[in-house]
Amino acid sequence: MKFPSYWHKAKRILSRRDPVLRRLIKKYNKTTLRTQGTPFISLARICIAQQVSTKASDAIWFKFKKRCKNKINPKKILELSTAKLKSAGLSRQKVKYLKNLAKSFKNKSFDPQKLKYMNSEEITDYISQLKGYSIWSSNMYKIFSLNLPDCFPTTDIGLLRALSVNYKTRYPPSRKFLEKISKKYSGYRSVATIFLWRSLDPGEVEY
Repeated sequence: MKFPSYWHKAKRILSRRDPVLRRLIKKYNKTTLRTQGTPFISLARICIAQQVSTKASDAIWFKFKKRCKNKINPKKILELSTAKLKSAGLSRQKVKYLKNLAKSFKNKSFDPQKLKYMNSEEITDYISQLKGYSIWSSNMYKIFSLNLPDCFPTTDIGLLRALSVNYKTRYPPSRKFLEKISKKYSGYRSVATIFLWRSLDPGEVEY
């Protein structure tokens, strides 16, 4: 199993800093960051996952892959009809977003290679130019595709729920709490997020 270069060091540091994370890291020790393999597949997966539960997202993704005959690329998405894509459980709006994503890759108006040379804010701005993609979308891409170690997606409902449950604080957590915990996780906030998600979900989150 492949781990990001910082993964084991991050687990040691977070375990020293925080007893809650120490417990989660020990319990889910084999957890790691899983990616979808290519920038296009990752962004398609992120689009499908928006505003639905993990379970629903996984079910739609499974059907979507079947419709694409496991060839998830811009050419295939543009070939498939709206009706065919909707039959996977996608809304009309998400079909539009996926078609636009495919066009943006095909005509090279969106170049994922550029993201490697951008800072966090620039990545957010660049991904947010795609129709239907938000701050949440860019954070998922930073964590899963770029494997950035220090992303803290505080617009993610799953993360907020996990913080509330594990730290026995109100939901949603207060801004003061989020600022305090963010400082504690500083440097490896992506890793902390992965383990917090894992505490609520029997399967590993992957985009």
